[in-house]
Amino acid sequence: MMILDLIASRNYAEESEVRAMPMVLRIERVDPPARTALLEAAAASAVAVCLDPRADVGGEWHEAVRAWVAGRIRKVSRRARGVQWDAVQSLPGVTITVDGASVRSLLPVLVSETPREVAKLQISGSDLPEDSPGPVPEGARLLYVNPRVEMSAGKLAAQVGHASMLLAPHLSVSELKAWAALDYRCAVRTPSVAEWDSLIHRGDVVAVRDAGFTEVEPGTTTVLAV
Repeated sequence: MMILDLIASRNYAEESEVRAMPMVLRIERVDPPARTALLEAAAASAVAVCLDPRADVGGEWHEAVRAWVAGRIRKVSRRARGVQWDAVQSLPGVTITVDGASVRSLLPVLVSETPREVAKLQISGSDLPEDSPGPVPEGARLLYVNPRVEMSAGKLAAQVGHASMLLAPHLSVSELKAWAALDYRCAVRTPSVAEWDSLIHRGDVVAVRDAGFTEVEPGTTTVLAV
């Protein structure tokens, strides 16, 4: 549980170099995925990397995840299609697919050491049209998006990834096991402004506050995890 403890503490170590988790969004030119499904896949894949047995103490991923979580949990979303998507499957990480939408979250690395297969992928152009998701799947963890803030799908993929990670330390061992059995299923929804204002003052939510490097102002609350 050491990784969960680090996430929960949020005590940022000094970073000699920036580390980030690459998140690769599969967005094909023909038949692109639904926006909500892609975001839900992103949220699940991000936390799946952190809770993977290989990230436990003694595991082959532990040091990379520990060093990243001890700093700031930066993520960089990139889009891939065709052979680009195939190329990143051999890199260490976890792919989650939700309703046909796939995201592969990779093992965090120093930004200066981003794998060539990832570095050449585009960061921009990852937006998708809004959609109307159906009922919340049984067992899914709810992530609420700030209705006052406009964000691209790529930006929001990173934000919901933060939310699922920050939620994990608040769950019991039995809850985590049940969630893992569902491949860390998340439901991303956008509430009304009134609902958001009510949620943000509740004591049982975890808030993601963005550093403001891209798209939003520093300190903006972007996502709430229930």
